[in-house]
Amino acid sequence: MSGAAATPVRRRGHGTGIGSGSTGGGKASRAMSYRDLKKLQEPQEEPSESNWLSCHKHQESLLSSASGYSNYRGILNWCVVMLILSNARLFLENLIKYGILVDPIQVISLFLKDPYSWPALCLIIVSNTFVIVALQIERKMAMAVLSESLGQVLHTVNLITILSFPVAVVLTVNSITPVGAVMALMCYTIQFLKLYSYKDVNKWSRELRRAKVKTLSRSLSAPGLKENGEAVQTVVIYPGNLTYKDMYYFLFAPTLCYELNFPRSSRIRKRFLLRRMFEMLFLIQLQVGLIQQWMVPAIQNSMKPFKDMDYSRMIERLLKLAVPNHMIWLIFFYWFFHSSMNVVAELMKFGDREFYRDWWNSESVTYFWKNWNIPVHKWCSRHFYKPMLKRGVSKRIAQMAVFFASAFFHEYLVSVPLKMFRLWAFMGMMAQVPLAWLVGKFLSGNYGNAAVWLSLIIGQPVAVLMYVHDYYILNYEGSQ
Repeated sequence: MSGAAATPVRRRGHGTGIGSGSTGGGKASRAMSYRDLKKLQEPQEEPSESNWLSCHKHQESLLSSASGYSNYRGILNWCVVMLILSNARLFLENLIKYGILVDPIQVISLFLKDPYSWPALCLIIVSNTFVIVALQIERKMAMAVLSESLGQVLHTVNLITILSFPVAVVLTVNSITPVGAVMALMCYTIQFLKLYSYKDVNKWSRELRRAKVKTLSRSLSAPGLKENGEAVQTVVIYPGNLTYKDMYYFLFAPTLCYELNFPRSSRIRKRFLLRRMFEMLFLIQLQVGLIQQWMVPAIQNSMKPFKDMDYSRMIERLLKLAVPNHMIWLIFFYWFFHSSMNVVAELMKFGDREFYRDWWNSESVTYFWKNWNIPVHKWCSRHFYKPMLKRGVSKRIAQMAVFFASAFFHEYLVSVPLKMFRLWAFMGMMAQVPLAWLVGKFLSGNYGNAAVWLSLIIGQPVAVLMYVHDYYILNYEGSQ
């Protein structure tokens, strides 16, 4: 009898239930819960008298941290269902109140005031002039026609002009729209960062050549030899990279950091490309629809509380705007960093597809900014942060300098198209420095992750409302 009663008891590592034998962290906790459930469900033979008299043992409640339980998948599914239902209610409420506001024709007016005038597109085309200038400077320096110091001065003038020329055009040409100006300035900003990297890498290549290094050290992923039986292109050596083909490949490649030999994929995956292109088309329409149907009415209804300085209503409108703003931001992230950049990379056979990391698990503000935009992070680290450290600048000052540069470009891309300078974007980015210190010092783990999410959800709509309010006062209320 006693032998039969002991049969259901299984030792760790010898069970046959789900997750048996697993070790470490959440998997072990999940395996234990499944084994306990399995033992309860299995039919047992008649217990001994001692076991029949006692049914309790020393154990923690399942939701206590001491229990070691970590399988909250059902609760996560419940959160997703509740999120869908709550947003469905808001969507229906919006439709009942405003009707269908989506108008594709109105989107065109955001880019063009006059269908026969395309100032933003013309501005983007003119940017090729600065590309040609940068390439010709590098060619002359490679042939020793220009000295190193004079070449660097010319590069500096060219880079400063790249940032200042579009500002002058946007501020003086009245036919350019704010959205068109944002697109043009974004292209010029990307070109500035790319040509800065182009200048630095070619300078490093010349230093290596002067040091009598015959070939550049090639990374394992760079093309050049036969790998796995597949022939790939040969290695490019300075100054053989100073060609228009190489320059324009870099300009269109989904990266900001230049290399003489980029990692290349062997072929274009047609199914992968079609899926990403479908995502691009679908998500851009979804974003436009959500902005017109959901976000624009919320912003318009926020103007009166801001004008009257009704703080309770301002907070209510801010929280109401936070939901659609955050959803659109998340959709934009997937559309741009996953769908769009993978389409470009696939068409160009660009091998490095690490455009983002797991920023959603950020437990600190610093981790978020290092991982949500990898192309910008690599550029800042390679061409700004590390060079400052080599010059003897402390890490803290170098980090603040990186945030300052990021704040400048955020303000540059907002204030110039709107033709007003309020510094809200600049101050919002600089506020990340003390926020990063506070979160890093006082919060960690899930609390730090919650603080990062809260700053994203609340911080962005605050900046949006500030700029919309000031733009409305400057352009509409003032004219009345």
